[in-house]
Amino acid sequence: MATNSLHYSSIHHSLIKRHFHTSDTPLPPNSLFLKPPTTLNTNTTTLSFNNNSLVTFSISQTTSTTPPTTSQTISYDLLRHHLSSGDFQLADEETRRLLIVLAGEAAQKRGYVFFSEVQFISEKDLKTIDELWREHSNNRFGYSVQKRIFDKANGDFTKFFIKLGWMKKLDTEVEQYNYRSFPSEFMWELNDDTPEGHLPLTNALRGTRLLNNILNHTAFDAVDNAQQGGEGEVDTGNKDKGTLTATGLKDNTSSSSKPLAQRIFKPDYSF
Repeated sequence: MATNSLHYSSIHHSLIKRHFHTSDTPLPPNSLFLKPPTTLNTNTTTLSFNNNSLVTFSISQTTSTTPPTTSQTISYDLLRHHLSSGDFQLADEETRRLLIVLAGEAAQKRGYVFFSEVQFISEKDLKTIDELWREHSNNRFGYSVQKRIFDKANGDFTKFFIKLGWMKKLDTEVEQYNYRSFPSEFMWELNDDTPEGHLPLTNALRGTRLLNNILNHTAFDAVDNAQQGGEGEVDTGNKDKGTLTATGLKDNTSSSSKPLAQRIFKPDYSF
């Protein structure tokens, strides 16, 4: 009897030590809006043994691997209204709101989209948003426009950001670039000097995985052939034809021999 009791206490003590709860949740690496998560999804498993002892395991998660369920009907009327009115700044804000809604309930509760939730947004919805942007900008704005430019930049985000005008060249002796300040330094009007693909914006303050997942969504696997005309190659720096400025135009002034990625003046930005 004493032996059994000792054996039970040893097992019970060992199992109880395995009870844990993960509470330290890091900030998401990519998001549309940056603030710490407020809700956690917790999975709880209870195991029963012959000695009637119970051990509970609790594991907290911040993301889900299953598609979210949404019952609400998505309306694009407000986005269409802003775009048709030429109010591209409000259209940009509405686009971010729509992505949060389309990503599911978890994204709506926290107020931003994880890069891993982009897969839950349907092709139809992303194409609808993209088509509205292209329709009201003469094919100058939209995710598919950005996708085409991104591919021509060979996936180099530095060259891509410069081509979109999200970065500006500084007036310094050494060639340097700085990220534009949101929202004052971005271009909210469609003019001749507005860089192609300048809008909509995607926050990349904590990395580019969110933007990368949007651009590589299956909705944009096949870029419309009608968009292919008139777009020159992005300067890769291998040809002696000058460097790209923030507006995507060539600058034939002398430049530093450092790689473009090392000529960035400021390492982060937010919008």
